[in-house]
Amino acid sequence: MQKITPHLWYDKDAVEAAELYVATFPSSKVKHTSVLRDTPSGDVDVVTFELMGLEFQSISAGPLFKFNPSISFHVACKTKEGVDEIWEKLSPGGQALMELGAYPFSERFGWLQDRFGLSWQIIYTGLESTEQITPVIMFVGDVCGRAEEAITLWTSLFPGSKVDSVQRHGKGEEPDKEGTITYASFSLFGQKFGAMDSAHNHQFQFNEAISFIVNCETQEEIDRYWEQLSAAPEAEQCGWLKDRFGVSWQVVPTGMEAMLAGKDPKRVERVTQAFLAMKKIDIAALKVAYEGG
Repeated sequence: MQKITPHLWYDKDAVEAAELYVATFPSSKVKHTSVLRDTPSGDVDVVTFELMGLEFQSISAGPLFKFNPSISFHVACKTKEGVDEIWEKLSPGGQALMELGAYPFSERFGWLQDRFGLSWQIIYTGLESTEQITPVIMFVGDVCGRAEEAITLWTSLFPGSKVDSVQRHGKGEEPDKEGTITYASFSLFGQKFGAMDSAHNHQFQFNEAISFIVNCETQEEIDRYWEQLSAAPEAEQCGWLKDRFGVSWQVVPTGMEAMLAGKDPKRVERVTQAFLAMKKIDIAALKVAYEGG
């Protein structure tokens, strides 16, 4: 199982968005959909889908959070035509943040928000082995300059992690401070991530619209990650937490998705109500709810 899963929060468009993305990216599919009933947001759709080998989960749970470019998805393509095809499918109704064209770092690149607000950086690499989607976390505002601190924390916490490469801002790149990160590539549990600092006047910050699910096998894993990551007690709910940088994580047991995707509506209802009442997830209590105890 993929250990870290990007989670996307939509108002009511999770199913429609997943269908667009699966039609846009090669080697992609919707894995399953389910409905959670009687949540604080009413009945909500939950969709699990795979894009170019990376699994995502999304939910339609009301207009509480909006996507912004602080977390985007970097799409590496082996051909320029591949960049253009993806851009053509994602751009209608959206907004270009960096127009599609040639840049010093790539002959073909564009950064856009699709019609749902989700951000994509689409880049030509010419390397078939690098055709993949990578979450990229941009540190702006109060947390600008802390990308390296975050990478150090995350790579020390999760097994199978390492820093692959780091590029830094130099002199004369104001408002960016010399030594802060232009772009860093790193791995968590062997999965690729990117991070960058930007001191420009961005009018956004991290929020719960995009979070990262950490799939845990044991209560010991949940306890350890929860203790090391959670830095905002007021944000702790239903397995969700915020770290010291404002990035949202969901620390959950691997079996919870199967419990919530089951065909027995009474079991699903019991498990839903049980985890909605929790802050940190208690695996034993979920199992009791699942079995009807």
